[in-house]
Amino acid sequence: MVGLRNHLKELRSDAGLTQAQLAQAVGVSRKTINTIENRVFVPSTVLALQIAAVLGVSVHDIFELEED
Repeated sequence: MVGLRNHLKELRSDAGLTQAQLAQAVGVSRKTINTIENRVFVPSTVLALQIAAVLGVSVHDIFELEED
């Protein structure tokens, strides 16, 4: 089975942003960022691209496929 691993929490922290600040920058709730970081929710392609742009990284830097 294939899943999606992410490094969002680390990259967000490295950028000096709180969940609330990142959420505001991309137009979602803080809870949405939290659920992405905790692998409860997989963001849309558009949201993933917005997050990457705010963090100044590529989507591939944030998300990667994980095989069980």
